[in-house]
Amino acid sequence: MSGEVDWSGLRAPGLVEFEQLAHEAFARLPELFRQRCAGVAIQVADFPDDEMLDELGLESEFDLLGLFRGVGLAQGGDPALLQTGQMPNMVWLFRRPLLDYWAEHDETLGHLVTHVLVHEIGHHFGLSDEDMERIEAAAGEDDRSQ
Repeated sequence: MSGEVDWSGLRAPGLVEFEQLAHEAFARLPELFRQRCAGVAIQVADFPDDEMLDELGLESEFDLLGLFRGVGLAQGGDPALLQTGQMPNMVWLFRRPLLDYWAEHDETLGHLVTHVLVHEIGHHFGLSDEDMERIEAAAGEDDRSQ
């Protein structure tokens, strides 16, 4: 059958590939949005740590796909004015929960990573859901054939 995928040689992306996928998703976001993200680091880990789970009152490490940590612009944070000892603003993406979610839903992994990335960065800016949907659409991620 033409166009059939040979799944026998495919594997889930590891941390390095997942980080590359996240950076590619970020690069597709509108330029103005990316410029305003100066100082926000993107980190990928297999799972959130216990501190993150406790902070959010979550019991399972599979309950969290991504997390913004830091002082967002909506809370008066300015990445150029980091306080002594203050960690830079970070967006965390959690590979294993994202892969689990992906396996259970009808969307591409690229779309899912972009969605979570935009949502978490949206916390930094204090954006509405409608604003985040427009940014995702501008990134071209509504095409689920990727």
